[in-house]
Amino acid sequence: MDDAADELRPDSAPEAPDTPPETPKVPDMTEASPPAPKPGRSGRMTRVRRRLGSTVALGMTLVVVGIGYAAIAAAATPHRGAQASSQNDPVELRTGRRIYEEGCIACHGINLQGVPNRGPSLLGVGQAAAYFQVVTGRMPAKRQEGQAPRKPPQYDATDAEQVAAYVQSVGGGPEIPQGNLRDGDLAEGGELFRLNCASCHNFAGRGGALSAGKAAPSLADSSDEVIYAAMLSGPQNMPVFSDNQLTSDQKRAIINYVQTLKQTSDPGGSGIGRLGPVPEGLVIWVVGIGLTMVTILWIGARS
Repeated sequence: MDDAADELRPDSAPEAPDTPPETPKVPDMTEASPPAPKPGRSGRMTRVRRRLGSTVALGMTLVVVGIGYAAIAAAATPHRGAQASSQNDPVELRTGRRIYEEGCIACHGINLQGVPNRGPSLLGVGQAAAYFQVVTGRMPAKRQEGQAPRKPPQYDATDAEQVAAYVQSVGGGPEIPQGNLRDGDLAEGGELFRLNCASCHNFAGRGGALSAGKAAPSLADSSDEVIYAAMLSGPQNMPVFSDNQLTSDQKRAIINYVQTLKQTSDPGGSGIGRLGPVPEGLVIWVVGIGLTMVTILWIGARS
């Protein structure tokens, strides 16, 4: 019975193993990670924007550099009319350009645009103004002052004509006409001169004082071309008498009157500069009566 009971008794539980159960293996993070997934559409758009931005920035930089270079080149490059004369240019213009570069460019600029605090622009003043200033010796000026006085010219009439022709070829402006400039009506010229010119230049063209220490110059040494050029350009305080104010025939009439006055003699005695009746009366009282008194005293002393 005991044997049978032993056979029917369930087997005892197996003994627990001596070693602990194995723990799950943790992956090593230092091992090479799998490749990152490829960027999607948003990543490609980001790269496109970056490239587009770089391209736009480069283009704007090139545009700014190009504009700056063009501005500098334009300032340094002479005006087309002021560039080196070609072999087809007349000798008069080539000589006038040389004279301008020697004596005028420092104050009036390479393109006749003028230099600040040195000299005004000559663009548009024309051949008349340039001829007047050079032939009368007012230019080149020794210094800047309220009124450029007339002085012995540094260039003769031919040189003045050449530099004036060069100024005309570059900037344009009023020109002195060719031909006889004193073929106008003498009586009309006298009337126009007394109306428009005598208040400053004296009725005989001897000049006179103006305000602020300035003066209207005498016309005694002025040629036909100088007088015509002065009327066209209006130097200093003188107004401009364009063809709208005085026609070409009227200008010629004034020139005829002025030059006729200078050539007319004074058969009745000394003209005393033709300064008018006041100086003549002063001479009569001071000189005439003074001599009379001296004569009376001398006679009384001899009696």
